[in-house]
This record gives sequence, structure tokens and C-alpha cells, in this order.
Amino acid sequence: MSFSSQDLLWLLLPLAAASGWFAARLEHKRRDAKSLDLPSAYFKGLNFLLNEQPDKAIEVFIRVLEVNSETVETHLALGNLFRRRGEVERAIRVHQNLIARPTLDKEQRSLALLELGQDYFKAGLFDRAENLFLELAEIRQHSEQALGLLRHIYQQEKEWDKAINVTRKLARVSGRNLDNVIAHYYCELAEQVFAKKNLVIARAYLKQAFDSDPGCLRASILLGDVEAEEGNYREAIKAWRQVEEQDAHYLSEVAERIANGFRQLKDEQGLYDYFHTTLQRYGGVALALTFADIVRARDGVEAAQKFVVDWLRRKPSVHGLHQLLALNLERAKDSARPDLLLLKGIIEELRAQHQGYACSQCGFRGKSLHWLCPGCNRWNTIKPVQEY
Repeated sequence: MSFSSQDLLWLLLPLAAASGWFAARLEHKRRDAKSLDLPSAYFKGLNFLLNEQPDKAIEVFIRVLEVNSETVETHLALGNLFRRRGEVERAIRVHQNLIARPTLDKEQRSLALLELGQDYFKAGLFDRAENLFLELAEIRQHSEQALGLLRHIYQQEKEWDKAINVTRKLARVSGRNLDNVIAHYYCELAEQVFAKKNLVIARAYLKQAFDSDPGCLRASILLGDVEAEEGNYREAIKAWRQVEEQDAHYLSEVAERIANGFRQLKDEQGLYDYFHTTLQRYGGVALALTFADIVRARDGVEAAQKFVVDWLRRKPSVHGLHQLLALNLERAKDSARPDLLLLKGIIEELRAQHQGYACSQCGFRGKSLHWLCPGCNRWNTIKPVQEY
């Protein structure tokens, strides 16, 4: 991606203002054959801009702008502009050239290192970025920003142990409470070992998640999964039911899990009573649909149809209508089935528009639940979309 003339003017105009001063200071000393004197360079760069050749203007600018205490900020700004425009290789070259200068003081060098680290991060060179940020984390003025960037690297690389350590340091330096983020890191570790059926270690990680954040909803869901894997369905249900108190928006995530837990226990009455009570309390569509299945299994299709119709009268919903059509298809005569199937297909298309998940911060939408939003990189901001 190339720069436009407007992007460069603010960088080249200060060069014009400085040209006379530098010319007088240098007393018209000749530079080496590969260099241009500053006033000539300015006009040459401006000429490139006027002729819609911004890349050549940039090259002139980099070559002639001597690195000294007066121009460090301009170099930093130029490199930052390269990075923001996606020209990371150029940003790296500018910042590396800056760091190589022996005239920089400690603060200027650390600022250049911070910019170079961000260049490496943007380029996906995480090892190089990590080394720079670890160095900068020891400098008080830059420790908070460096630790925050390290945290992003470890999240990208899924190095959760390192993420936990650096987040604890960041919390101390910044004075922010990041316990809920640390709890998610322990949940990530728990999921990794749970996938390998190592339930003992998974429990240990989940305990640490609850120690960090006693209200961690994700840990409650995972603990229920661990208990169910071991056949402890009463304990699993107990863990999943914590979601009601932690955030009722996520009840749809555990509704089927809870129903299956009661079925595994062969506790049909407990299953019916729980969903009947919970539905009255929260009234979510996911709960209603699960309860319709429970009614169908216990009392038959006609009773389930009556429940869904009553529900739709109070709370119209494409999900409920889809369920009603599915129930009608079970009892429909052959002549009516084609029309019902056509209508069901239309409703399914409408239903797809009201499924999935959305981030409350940046609006990112997806078909699966992400605990870390891919859009804004924040934890626990994605929830099931409003049900209709």
C-alpha cells in the first residue's frame, strides 16, 4: 500500500521549515556523493509528491533526514505511519535505522525499541517482539505498555502459563483488576487437558480459575463437563446451574447439558420441574424449546404443540414457530407435508438470522461462542444474540 500526498505533507513540511536552519548550520558543507543537501532534498521530495510518486518521496525523506535530537520524533512518526498503513517492512527499516544511531539517549532508544517491537508484532515476528518487550518491561516508563503487548503475544501463541505470569505483573503495574482475565487463561489450560481426558489436572486448573474469579461462568460450564465425563451427573447439573446466577444470558449454553444430565439420572420429574420453574423465571427461547421437547417426551406431540402455541401467543418467535412446524410435521397427513416442509424451509432461513453470537463491545458476530472476541480482543464480551 502506497502513501498519498496528503499523508506525507505533514512529514515533509517540517523539513522545509528546517531546511534554512540546517543549511546555515552546515554552512553549505557538501555531503558525500550519495547524499543530498537538505533544501534540495526537500524540493526533490516535494516534486515527487506533485508528480504522484509518493514512494520516491519517502525514499528521499529517509535518506536525507539526519537522525539527531531534533528529528527523532519525526522518524518515529514516519515509522508509525508506515506500520498503520500496513507497510511493516518499511516501518522496521526506519526504526532499525533509528536504533543504530549512537546519538540517541536512553529514552529515545527505548521509544524506538517500543515502536520496533510493535512492527515485529504486526509482522507476526513474535519471538523478536517478545525479546524487545521483555527488555522494555524492566523500564518503568514503558513497563505497562510492554507488559500489555506481551500479554497479546502470549494470547496469540496460546502460551497460557506465560500469559498468566505477565498479566499478574501487568495488574500490579497498572493497578487494574485482571483476575477475570487470569481465570480465562486457567480455563484455556483446563480445556487443553480436558481434551486429552486428563480430568485430574483439568479440575486443578478450574480450581485456580475459581480462585482468581469465583464468579467465572466459563469455569462453571467446564466443571460441569468434567463432572459429566466422570459420570457425576448430579454434580454436573449443580455446576451448570450456577450459570443462572452468574449470567442468565448464557442459559442457552447449558440448557441441553442440564436436560441430558437429568435424563442420565433417569429423573424425569426433576427434569420437568427444573425447566418449568426456570422458564417461568427467565423466559428464554432456548429454555422454551428445550421444555417443548420435554413435554413431547412426557405427554406427547399434541401437548407439546399446545405448549408452543401458548408460548408463541405471549412471545412471538421464529424459533418457536420453527418448533411448532416440526411438531405439526410429525402428525401431518401426506397431502399436507409438502406445504409444511416448504414453510419450514422459509422459517429456517429467517431463523438463521437470529442465531449465533455477538460482541457487546465491537459488534463482531459469529456462529460459535468465542470467549476472547476476535474483533476487539476482549474477554467475555460475546454473548448469544437476542432471541426472536
